[in-house]
Amino acid sequence: METPDHATDTPADSSGATGIATQDWATAATDPQYRAAVVDLLGALAYGELAAFERLAEDAKLAPTLGDKAELAKMAAAEFHHFEQLTERLTAVYEEPTAAMEPFAKALDDFHRQTAPSDWLEGLVKAYVGDSIASDFYREVAARLDTDTRSLVLSVLDDTGHGNFAVEKVRAAIEADPRVGGRLALWARRLMGEALSQAQRVVADRDALSTMLVGGVADGFDLAEVGRMFSRITEAHTKRMAALGLAA
Repeated sequence: METPDHATDTPADSSGATGIATQDWATAATDPQYRAAVVDLLGALAYGELAAFERLAEDAKLAPTLGDKAELAKMAAAEFHHFEQLTERLTAVYEEPTAAMEPFAKALDDFHRQTAPSDWLEGLVKAYVGDSIASDFYREVAARLDTDTRSLVLSVLDDTGHGNFAVEKVRAAIEADPRVGGRLALWARRLMGEALSQAQRVVADRDALSTMLVGGVADGFDLAEVGRMFSRITEAHTKRMAALGLAA
């Protein structure tokens, strides 16, 4: 996953964080509700990385050139490495990775099924827009995690290079045929709506994760802050659309 412009690296209220955000995993995990929330988070992230690997490998088949195919294959390998990092951490904290991922498989599979790209360009926009929305969401949550878990989450959200690659290819396509821009703008708006709905459904279905977002085990989050968080994610999306040469 990636956030090419890192637009939400520093949530508005993250300065001066206290409590769990300053503790290491061993200390924070003594709270069973916090531990459950982190296991959910790592499970969701791990399945997301596995799905990204599968999707990029599939999208490589649509690549118009051998160079493009190789580039996507390299990105897919990076996503699988992230998946391995997350499952290794789950195992290290005595959690079974498959069991941690299972609750999130259907929602993520449904999202990918509902947003299957029809061509190469739609696949690039989906990877750039859809993955970046998810990354922004996880970065917001990471600001309230213990130091060890936060470091892992941020490392697996590192840019795999797909962002710059997608921008270059999409802008070139629009320059060659401006009519492409309108179609891709509509597609990106649909992705935004589906991605936010999917994130909200996942959180609503998991008590520990929802508690992490609205208060309790996570320092400083409240309902108003959740609203601000989604506003920041929307603003970052608008910036990415501009980078692609598309209207938000």
